Amino acid sequence: MAVTANSEIHRFPQYKYIDAVRWLPVLSAFNRFAVLATSDFDSNLSSIEIHSFKPNPLSFEFQSSWTSPSPISSLKSSQFLQKSIIATSTSSGSLHFLFADSTDARLLSEVSVPENELHLEGKCCIDLMDGGVECVTVGDDGRVNLVTVGDSNLNYRRLFDSGGLVSYTSVKWASPVEFATGGYGFGLHWWDQRKPGGPVSQFKGNW
Repeated sequence: MAVTANSEIHRFPQYKYIDAVRWLPVLSAFNRFAVLATSDFDSNLSSIEIHSFKPNPLSFEFQSSWTSPSPISSLKSSQFLQKSIIATSTSSGSLHFLFADSTDARLLSEVSVPENELHLEGKCCIDLMDGGVECVTVGDDGRVNLVTVGDSNLNYRRLFDSGGLVSYTSVKWASPVEFATGGYGFGLHWWDQRKPGGPVSQFKGNW
């Protein structure tokens, strides 16, 4: 985000480490909500917190929270079935989807994939498709997975497993069927679900 001469910077002190921040899509035009991935080393707890933001008068107030089973490695948000959805992955390899009310951001329910189902222990990264229907996950273990989100359930399948020969550290949707991954030492991989079995092309270079 560019900071111009007319920009104003406001500070909202937090008493935990902030690992990631996303805006939560909501239906109301009068309220904005921020989703924070937090960690507290004193208590060894990680959590997702929702805060309401109001510009006039200026305020940033805690709304609700959810405790993560392990440190949060990736955080995304989107809109799904008239609900706001928060997707988060953890350092232990679990994946969680939190559903919130689209008008006041109250947390309503959660569905999750347990540890070691998608990834072995280690950092994993996710990207949630606009609309919240599909989520792609990649990890240090070299696995690439696709998770389809339902209203109260999840379906998931493994798209690729390098067996640890490569390590994926980032992923981004490019279209409803295509996405790109990045990792250590091998540039970018381009994937197309219409062509299963592995990446369809690779971009090498000095990044």
